[in-house]
Amino acid sequence: MRIVVVGAGGVGGYFGAKRARAGQDVTLVARGAHLDAIRSRGIRVRSAVEGEYTVPVTAVENVTGLPPADAVLLCVKSFDTEAAVEQIRAVVGSATAVLSLQNGVDNEDKIDAALGAGSGGTGTVGHALGGAAYVFAAIEAPGVIAHTFAGRIVLGELDGRPTTRAERLRDAIAAAGIPVGLSDDVRRVLWEKYLLISAQAGMTALTRCPIGVIRETPETWRMYRMIVEELAALGRASGVALPPDAVDTTLSAAGQLAPHLYSSLHHDLIHGKRLELDALHGHAVRLGERFGVPTPTVFSVYAALKPFAEGTR
Repeated sequence: MRIVVVGAGGVGGYFGAKRARAGQDVTLVARGAHLDAIRSRGIRVRSAVEGEYTVPVTAVENVTGLPPADAVLLCVKSFDTEAAVEQIRAVVGSATAVLSLQNGVDNEDKIDAALGAGSGGTGTVGHALGGAAYVFAAIEAPGVIAHTFAGRIVLGELDGRPTTRAERLRDAIAAAGIPVGLSDDVRRVLWEKYLLISAQAGMTALTRCPIGVIRETPETWRMYRMIVEELAALGRASGVALPPDAVDTTLSAAGQLAPHLYSSLHHDLIHGKRLELDALHGHAVRLGERFGVPTPTVFSVYAALKPFAEGTR
């Protein structure tokens, strides 16, 4: 498969490097010093799990002139979704799948609203596939990805149907040595991840502490749980079939995270970058207002971090 990865940061850079290392046809879309470094030296992955390696990979600033892709992996920050979709139009053919590996639960709707209908192999569907990436990785330096934990993908059609394009993409990802699953209820998968990352992102950014310190502080750990409880109520109000034990399952997963882990939101906050606050906590606050579901804890996190949402002031 011809794969274009848009956003060569922690997520896109890590998974793109894994696929290039397996000899697959991958093109990374990057910019600035990061793009220059990848072009001149390849992309380097420093992994606490898999060791260190460097792999040459095709990298471009834009996709103009490239042939249509079989699949596009959209790995940009959620606030760049619409701009990234415009950027990839030149390589989106009628059968191109666009797999969102982003934070949040509404990126797929934005993708399909912009690109319209495509061919999913079983009739006319949107181009978007839902996807959840479970990985802790970030750009350490231009051309260098630091990978600290996990590295798994779950994907699926938004309507739950099995399709050839989803199966082909799953098989190609698996062939690169990446653990991957195919879900018949990917919206539930997205929400289950949303519960965890919103609590993890919000609390590590708010406290400036890693998850180990948060777990050891009863009041802070209770606040972590309250975020998850509010989001689970929102998910059910939105019609998502979250399991009855969704809150306990999420807290159990948080309990297994390495104690030194923070979040990408914390990383962006301390480096003065724009935050994905609106796609995570802001979206939840708006849903709560729409459905009449109280979100006082989520709102508190949103309000406290809002002054930093656009980066260093």
